[in-house]
Amino acid sequence: MAATKQQGGVFTIFLVGLTVACAGVALSGGMGKLLLLVGIVLLGVSFWKSFQIKPAEGKIALGSQPAVTKLIGLVVVLLGWGIVLMGLHLTDSVGGRMTASVVGLVVSLAGVLFILPTACNKNAIWKA
Repeated sequence: MAATKQQGGVFTIFLVGLTVACAGVALSGGMGKLLLLVGIVLLGVSFWKSFQIKPAEGKIALGSQPAVTKLIGLVVVLLGWGIVLMGLHLTDSVGGRMTASVVGLVVSLAGVLFILPTACNKNAIWKA
């Protein structure tokens, strides 16, 4: 997944930190809090190190992508999640909740599968 040894090391720290933080959330008591704290620290270290090695990657091959289309895709995805959450709170019936969940999922998938790829493929590297 990583292109260089440095990126692989940072990715490993990220995965370990995420796993330890999740274990901290799952466990109760003092040990859970300690694991959560250690996981958050490891995640912070991985983010810090990833920002340090970013300039060493060189020039990005992609051109600029249309920001408005990406924002529209993001809004559509979040709207889908909003439909799911509001549907769960607005009705007590199982059928109503299932309908709201399916509609929200379809809206979110439309944003993820149609709008966002259109924005990202506008100036794709293979079209140059």
